Amino acid sequence: MASLLDPSTLFFQFDGTRRRILISYWIVILLATPLWWNITSIQRLSLPSSRVNAQAHTTLTFPTTVLLDSSFEESTVVILQQLLEARAPKDLSVIVQSGTQATEPGQYLVTHSSSDDAILSGRQLLFPSTQPLTQLADTLTQLLAPYPALREFRVAQYAPRYRLAFTLLNEDAAAGHFMEGWDIKSALRRHIEPVTTGLSLLHNFTIESQVQFHAPLAFELQPHEDGSFGVTSEDLTVFVNSAEWTLSSSSSNDPVLHFVLFVPSANNRPLNIMSTRGTSIPDSPSGSNIKTVNTFLIPQWGGVVIYNPSSDEEYMTSATLDTVFPSFSHHLLSLLGLPRLPSDLICSNDISDWQLDALLRRRALENNQGAKDILRSTVKLVDQIENMPVGPVVQNDVEAALSALEKLHGLSSLSLVDASRYSAEAVTIASRAFFNPGMLALLYFPPEHRYAVYTPLFASAVIPLFAAAVREIVAWRKQRLQAASQL
Repeated sequence: MASLLDPSTLFFQFDGTRRRILISYWIVILLATPLWWNITSIQRLSLPSSRVNAQAHTTLTFPTTVLLDSSFEESTVVILQQLLEARAPKDLSVIVQSGTQATEPGQYLVTHSSSDDAILSGRQLLFPSTQPLTQLADTLTQLLAPYPALREFRVAQYAPRYRLAFTLLNEDAAAGHFMEGWDIKSALRRHIEPVTTGLSLLHNFTIESQVQFHAPLAFELQPHEDGSFGVTSEDLTVFVNSAEWTLSSSSSNDPVLHFVLFVPSANNRPLNIMSTRGTSIPDSPSGSNIKTVNTFLIPQWGGVVIYNPSSDEEYMTSATLDTVFPSFSHHLLSLLGLPRLPSDLICSNDISDWQLDALLRRRALENNQGAKDILRSTVKLVDQIENMPVGPVVQNDVEAALSALEKLHGLSSLSLVDASRYSAEAVTIASRAFFNPGMLALLYFPPEHRYAVYTPLFASAVIPLFAAAVREIVAWRKQRLQAASQL
């Protein structure tokens, strides 16, 4: 038995031939190792971390010029400058001076008016001469910096393109008295197109519409003594039945804002949304502390309007939609972050230049901060995961995002439109770099998984070769010792 363990005693194999075969295996392995190392190595290019960290500490400021016409005294310029500096946020640099014409975004003209009401006309504010200067400063502050915070929960996250999905939703057409269709084109033309046209500097919009005939609710409605039905504030959180409602009719990566016109079934009419100031809801909707509304906004998602048609109504005409689509228009403006004008101001336009400029500044600030946060997260992620691949695409995207941020800061004092455009470009490219598929793959395939894959694959081949090499070396040394002893 011992002779079988010694390779030199095997009669069917010469020592030289056996050892040359074994050596050839190891030669192949050694020659293939550099190739294997090259094809399995991770490309990890350097990122401009110093530029990212330096950009994170920069502050974006928009200079704004308020021009006072000749109807104001010269001393008013200095006083109003001091009042606005005390009220304006840090990202807004307000300069008050004398002038007669405001033509560019960031320039605004204030003139005295004999009317008792403040009126907006383009970038001009007609302010009553009887009002004190502090009231003028408060009004200008509300127009120039209308946002209490940079991010609001209800406002949709910025995107260069949105899809607007309008849906006529019948709860149950089988119950009868349902809406067969609607004159959506005329309603969109009168109520939605002015909004999309006014905001075309910021977004591109794609509009789609559909009619559905079965959209059950996921909760039981509360009947009232007068025969009506109510939806409580708690029910609003589950009103949209995503499991059974198909609200998106096309596939796209663009974010969707939904606008639902919900028609209750004939058995659940009239249906109203109940709201109270107290903690309880009375049984009857005629209570003193309760009111009925038919529309509500879902933050970052869209809006819903409940419509109770008459028994003989089967088609929503243009006149009927004129009572509904103003709510959708208001929902759209709220979701896109357009600020509201002060209640004591009169403006004939749907979207004033003051509102649009404020929205451009807000989105630029939001995108600027978002791009900085994404770039810092990208650099931090790459530093934390040593084997994270960083290819030329990611490196170029990070550098392009930094270049867009630098252009944004350089143009903030020259062109508000260009600054907003570069801010959108910066956050888009930064997000593309962070979510690069080559980087995300390693998050789901850490080094431990690679060891688990390679160990069973190579161990079964290398261990026998290693054992054979050790055995041949031991046999060769014995042969040398025997030959030396014979001498």
